[in-house]
Amino acid sequence: MEKLPEINIIYEDNHLLVVEKPINIPVQEDDSKDLDLITIIKCYLKDKYKKPGNVYLGMVHRLDRPVGGIMVFAKTSKASSRLSEEIRKKEVKKKYYAVLCGCVKDSDVLRDYLVKDNKTNNSYVTTKDKGKEAILEYVRLDYMNNYSLIDVNLITGRSHQIRVQFASRGYPLYGDYRYNKKVDMGSNIALYAYMLEFTHPTLKKKMCFKLDMPNRYPFNLFKEK
Repeated sequence: MEKLPEINIIYEDNHLLVVEKPINIPVQEDDSKDLDLITIIKCYLKDKYKKPGNVYLGMVHRLDRPVGGIMVFAKTSKASSRLSEEIRKKEVKKKYYAVLCGCVKDSDVLRDYLVKDNKTNNSYVTTKDKGKEAILEYVRLDYMNNYSLIDVNLITGRSHQIRVQFASRGYPLYGDYRYNKKVDMGSNIALYAYMLEFTHPTLKKKMCFKLDMPNRYPFNLFKEK
């Protein structure tokens, strides 16, 4: 078996595992059959705890393959069920750093209805009767070189939501091959899940995890100022 990449384990107990998802690794197996995050974590748990047979790991939310950042996984079915219910009730808080092409206003709330094309896997804005409601809030943190650095509070979790909502308004994410027609070839998408807050499924206490903004282009344009 190929050598597995090391994953940044942010927090672990008997019920949860909070990790930093690397960019360009799918969360679960897809058509590419490339190594996925769930397989990597299961191998980590199997090796660490010397577990025979299959290892349980509950996936309660996703990040797109090119996107990195914080994710939580459940180590028990009870934890998985309770975390999934929190997400369904919109009680889990998820925040992202993103770099957009163009200068957006200082702050705004974006509301749309999105639908996913199952043939292309692309999402697009549609009418209320055809799509699912998509809401996010953002604050612009900085602007330079015709790029806006924003902090996004994701209210709903639709497929490609952040990418589609901004692209549909003429502000595509830097490096987004799906929704940015002027993408720089060879670049990575400038979207990073830096904060995750939820209630622990058994301890019933709020838990909040944060990571620093990535030290890569174009994020580091704003770090260097």
